[in-house]
Amino acid sequence: MRKLVALPVLSADALSSVAYGPEALLAVLVLGGSAGLSYSLPVSLAIVFLMLAVGVSYRQTIRAYPKGGGSYIVATDNLGRIPGLVAAAGLMTDYILTVAVSISSGTAAVTSALPQLSGDIVPIGVLVIAVLLAGNLRGVRQAGALFAAPTYAFIIAVLAMMAVGLHQAAGRGFTPLPTPPSHAVEGAGLLLVMRAFASGSTAMTGIEAISNAVPVFQPVTWRNARTTLTWMIGLLIALFAGTVAIAHLNGVLPESKETVLSQLAHHSFGSGGMYVFTQTATALVLLLAANTAYNDFPRVLFLLARDNHAPRVFLRLGDRLAFSNGVIVLSLAAAVVYIAFGGLTASLIPLYAVGVFLAFTLSQSGMVVHWWRSRAKHWRKSLCFNATGALLSAIVFVTAGITKFTAGAWLALVAVGLFLLVTTRIRRHYDMVTAALRLHTQTIEIPSRSISPRSCDAPPAAPPVPPPATGPSGSGEENGESEDSPEEISHLSVVLIDALHQASMRALAYAASLQQPVLALHVSASDEDAERFREAWHLWGDHLPLRIVISPYRATVAPLIGYIGSLHHQRPDLTITVILPEIVVRHWRHRLLHSPLGGRLRRALRPLPKIVVTTVPFHV
Repeated sequence: MRKLVALPVLSADALSSVAYGPEALLAVLVLGGSAGLSYSLPVSLAIVFLMLAVGVSYRQTIRAYPKGGGSYIVATDNLGRIPGLVAAAGLMTDYILTVAVSISSGTAAVTSALPQLSGDIVPIGVLVIAVLLAGNLRGVRQAGALFAAPTYAFIIAVLAMMAVGLHQAAGRGFTPLPTPPSHAVEGAGLLLVMRAFASGSTAMTGIEAISNAVPVFQPVTWRNARTTLTWMIGLLIALFAGTVAIAHLNGVLPESKETVLSQLAHHSFGSGGMYVFTQTATALVLLLAANTAYNDFPRVLFLLARDNHAPRVFLRLGDRLAFSNGVIVLSLAAAVVYIAFGGLTASLIPLYAVGVFLAFTLSQSGMVVHWWRSRAKHWRKSLCFNATGALLSAIVFVTAGITKFTAGAWLALVAVGLFLLVTTRIRRHYDMVTAALRLHTQTIEIPSRSISPRSCDAPPAAPPVPPPATGPSGSGEENGESEDSPEEISHLSVVLIDALHQASMRALAYAASLQQPVLALHVSASDEDAERFREAWHLWGDHLPLRIVISPYRATVAPLIGYIGSLHHQRPDLTITVILPEIVVRHWRHRLLHSPLGGRLRRALRPLPKIVVTTVPFHV
């Protein structure tokens, strides 16, 4: 991906936060009256310094993880499994709230321009989530100028608004306009300033997106990613600081019926075409920011499932090569949160900062450990940058957790705790099943001769099958099911093997006991996985013919149906019995952790005649 395309696509989440970050900052300071509002510029400068420090620290992450280094990967590699899970919990909370907050803020941008829709923000938001769900289930992806346009339009609109606002302020000697009357409801003390700092810091969400997506850049990938990150941080700082400055100069305060950005656009452009352009660009970039979560959330679930911390159904790609199950979970969670908080951005912000900065803190702490262990070139400088980012992120996390605890931050903390409990229990169950399925030493027969790569690559011989059976008339039935006696039925047993373990051995033994031709069938995600399985198969003794189907997108059912369908087409006289090993667990809740492949295959193969699907249970 070129930098000019990667910048708007990967920066949409971070840059769109300008639509609600400054407003969240002012919404807290206004509670302290004019004394509280006097802190808007100093607090904004502190947030700008935080953006700069975290941005520089993520530049070090890109250098250390040129294949992509998200918080879960970095924390797990350097801090351990539990910190990695906590980072994943923060990330997933962040992605769910990204959808909810972006849509609520985008809806607010629409209702600011069209006040008659203000009473329908909840159904509008739910409709948008439904559209995002449908689009992503069909495999919509962020790419190209189509998705770059909203971000560039938003940048142009905000920069133009800032330029006009500064020009107007210069005409009056940069004298701030008086703010509307506001009455202090609490003291403008340290607690208020800390809350405002935590709220305004939500403008930093999405900063780590580029470090996650390093491989999508053109070569040299890590260098182009670092350059793009630098541009993103520079734009974010300029848009955030400029918006707060213009709001201060124009005396704009948050209102329930109109966003701060809408008020500033009215001040700069009136109600003409540029105002409509600004609001439209804002709504579109927020929609694009919500869609970025649909790319990242399912991938985190995929990584968790790969490490046995989430149900393995999240490893599976849908027909459109999208992680459909993850997309559905994200949509349901975001819709529940959006509806529960009435689609109000101000109510959702307290939950937002906790997940964002928890992931930031653990990611940057992991990078400190990484540099300390590796002692690579310039490691001391990189360690200092990452340590600064980790410290400042931890300060924001603790500040948000304490100052916004009763406002909703407690819910995010509880969600992280529940996530940790569930994922560790899932891992414990999978470990127990793995131990139960482990082959005994005597099961594997070590061959007396070594196996050369040529013999591993050579396709196995086809299973011996009987000649086509003939009916009473003496002619074979092409596609019919007219056999009415055992002698007329010709069998082939196809045993589906995902790995060599006790359950698959039992299925193979069952198939062999039928004294009919047997073919073992395995689906691999890559040639490397296929080679590893062939080696294990040879170690077992290569007792049965083996076929391996390569499915690079981790789909299972479609390749199996295709292969079995081709067998049926070649030998329509055969009755093919598809045999699957099935893990049977004691508790109903554990059934969700094991894919019901048998039922899916039965439904898919039902249209084909002379196909029998049976399962061989293995109880754990």
